[in-house]
Amino acid sequence: MSDTACTGKNGTDPARVLIVDDHPAVREALALRISSLPDLDVCGEAADLPTALQLVAEKKPDIAIIDISLKNGDGLDLIKRIRARAADVRMLVWSMHTESLYAERALRAGAQGYITKEQATERIVEAIRQVLAGKVYLSAAMTEMLLRRAVGDGSGLPGRSPVESLADRELEVYRLIGKGIKTADVAQQLHLSVKTVETYRDRIREKLDLSNGTELVRHAALWLQENG
Repeated sequence: MSDTACTGKNGTDPARVLIVDDHPAVREALALRISSLPDLDVCGEAADLPTALQLVAEKKPDIAIIDISLKNGDGLDLIKRIRARAADVRMLVWSMHTESLYAERALRAGAQGYITKEQATERIVEAIRQVLAGKVYLSAAMTEMLLRRAVGDGSGLPGRSPVESLADRELEVYRLIGKGIKTADVAQQLHLSVKTVETYRDRIREKLDLSNGTELVRHAALWLQENG
């Protein structure tokens, strides 16, 4: 773990950290870990997208630690909104979801790093400090994969799964379908119309070559069991 101290925007105070996660126990544990460090200070906690955006405006954090799955919202959507409203806030995704599927999406959305919750708490502190220092944080395996894709060397890399072809919003709808959430509830949770969600469902079925809604639900549920 790096011993390099981090400072806030004024260069003297501890760096201000916003934690965005829909599990209270996870937020509490991470906040406790961060608060024990002299160079980091938790300035707020949020479980959903609206609260997170409000705290970004009010607390002006230096960095936001964001989960992919949020209460009544989507972490990727939140990243995009923060980037549009407060471009100076750096963002690190800390999630249980598979890095190979979500890390590249998170970086495209505007995050500067991705770390899974399987990593030790010392790693999350290292990741926070690295992102605050203006660097990108990814696992060594993910970094190598992205570099090899960038230079066109796909040899030895696993092929992209059909699910990887889904757009960010389609993937979020697909994940919620896998959790057994009905179309109307998906629409309410993502603040979309039912017609829009139905359009996403049709696109997902087409991309995954699924014949009907029942097959889509079964496919999504099996995928969620394997990928969290």
